[in-house]
Amino acid sequence: MPGHERDDALHSFTDKWRARWPEWAVAQVFVPATQRPIALAWASLLQELTDAAWGGSDARPGEAKLAWWGEELQGWAQGRRRHPLGTNLQRQPAPWAQLASALPSLRDSRERPRDSEEAVAALQPFARAAAATEAVLFEGPFDAAIPAVTASLLHARLAHMGEPAVPLGLLAVAGESGPLSAWGRELLAQWPVTAGARPRRVWSALARQRLARGDAALPLPPWATLLAAWRGARS
Repeated sequence: MPGHERDDALHSFTDKWRARWPEWAVAQVFVPATQRPIALAWASLLQELTDAAWGGSDARPGEAKLAWWGEELQGWAQGRRRHPLGTNLQRQPAPWAQLASALPSLRDSRERPRDSEEAVAALQPFARAAAATEAVLFEGPFDAAIPAVTASLLHARLAHMGEPAVPLGLLAVAGESGPLSAWGRELLAQWPVTAGARPRRVWSALARQRLARGDAALPLPPWATLLAAWRGARS
């Protein structure tokens, strides 16, 4: 593929993530310039994987896409790539095979959990694999990143799925504010303090602030983005 076509293909995926997280235009200033292309590609990959796991009324197309991604990530571990996001990611010495092996757990997390403990447990294999990947990509801690990756995944699931992401146990006790607000408050109450490498700290802070403002899918205004990203970067 010619260079300009490869760049266009890469941008088509990173632009999808930017559209959902326009805050990045402001927040990226708190991430080292050398890490930004990898951070953008990694965030876009996570979005591709979670969209496949949680998108649509029929799970089968997403399952097929995740199976394809499993093969692709195994190929990255062996020095091969087909997907444009591999342009910035494949040559990084990250545990791509481990990430591929965790995709079935991400697929299974589509099912509504019974409670918050089950919601967290369902995502642990994938969260651990993602945290291990970030530890390599951004030269950050592994253990501290796991809770932050998990929290960000739960936020992403809520933003993507809406009410079907709310644990079953909250549906009957949500009160007048409704189950979405109740689940958002519960996520905020257990949001982790530490968050791993700089990009993850910024992403975690943005997700937390969206929840605090009451809408997991609604982008933050610039001033709120700046403050949240600054606090995340220095935490």
